[in-house]
Amino acid sequence: MTTYTEKDLLKLAKRINNPKRNYLLVDPLQAKHMSVSPSAALNMMKALGRKAAELYPETRLVIGFAETATAVGAVTAGCISDDCVYIHTTREEMSEVGGWIEFLEEHSHAAEQKLASEKLKELFASTETIVLVDDELSTGKTTVNIVENLMEVYPELEDKKIVAASIINRVSDENTAVMKASGIENVSLLKLENLDYTKAVEDIEAVGAERVSAPESDVKPCAAYPVPDARLGVKMGDYNEKLAEISEDFINSNRLNIYGKVLVMGTEEAMYPSLVLAEHIEASGIAEEVKCHSTTRSPIGISQGEDYPVKSGHIVHSFYSDDRTTFIYNLEKYDTAIIFTDAKSPKQGAVNDLTELIRRNGCDNILLIKGDNDVQHI
Repeated sequence: MTTYTEKDLLKLAKRINNPKRNYLLVDPLQAKHMSVSPSAALNMMKALGRKAAELYPETRLVIGFAETATAVGAVTAGCISDDCVYIHTTREEMSEVGGWIEFLEEHSHAAEQKLASEKLKELFASTETIVLVDDELSTGKTTVNIVENLMEVYPELEDKKIVAASIINRVSDENTAVMKASGIENVSLLKLENLDYTKAVEDIEAVGAERVSAPESDVKPCAAYPVPDARLGVKMGDYNEKLAEISEDFINSNRLNIYGKVLVMGTEEAMYPSLVLAEHIEASGIAEEVKCHSTTRSPIGISQGEDYPVKSGHIVHSFYSDDRTTFIYNLEKYDTAIIFTDAKSPKQGAVNDLTELIRRNGCDNILLIKGDNDVQHI
């Protein structure tokens, strides 16, 4: 198994307009803010998943945290068992959901999160261990918040084993004791000292992302697929099977249009489907190179510093809401760009913005995949 180091998994960036925390830890292998080979991203995520599977093979429920841990949560659940149910938190408005458990991610730019609660009671009854997955634990407060909120509604959780899994764990000994007192164990890919990076980023000269002024795009969806919705819960065997089926169908239907250096871009919380598609394209051999990353809600400073992880950035409309802006960072030049969103009706502003940016970078071969109404979940 590959051993991952701080150099592999952590680059320091400066947040923009976030008084709660002025720095952001960027993982170069997470396929979020920086583009990366899908196999490299998934191998890193599987390293955490296999560790969790070895320690907690009995787990049948994994909960991931939006937005950056949605993919690593899915991979962790898949490593544990095809029978494992995966569900992740969300910040999206979903009128079809009858109930929510709400909690705060205190240091985030968008602190409010929620977890669909309609089937939680039966999901908790089906497992003795629950694994909560985040990309990074710094204080453990988010995990403690959601566990305490869940226990208020589901007191039976006091008899369950609860595990916080993360790529990086920076939780101090004191806060680890707080987590343990709340009944939470920890497993991580990399344990680091709990350093405060506030002063380390103060002198970084960073500017905000550039707003895009885009004309109406002529790019229309070339495919619509019923992407299973992990916000509502999915059984991992079924989820992976469906995503593999979608990936193979898309590749076979568009083989002549996928060539050269290829980007597969996910949107906000929908990271895992784009990673799976990118991995299938990479394995097919039809592209010279494949990279994957995603739009994000995180406002990050742009700097040209030598080891700074975010060299370019643009503000783009959200695929899910006309009232929200998001960001895309480190966009490179590609021969083929595939945008894979699970939005059933992608907002035109988002399509306009990303089409304009991709074309500015020298790529006119743009394919758009959207979600379909026949969504599968548990």
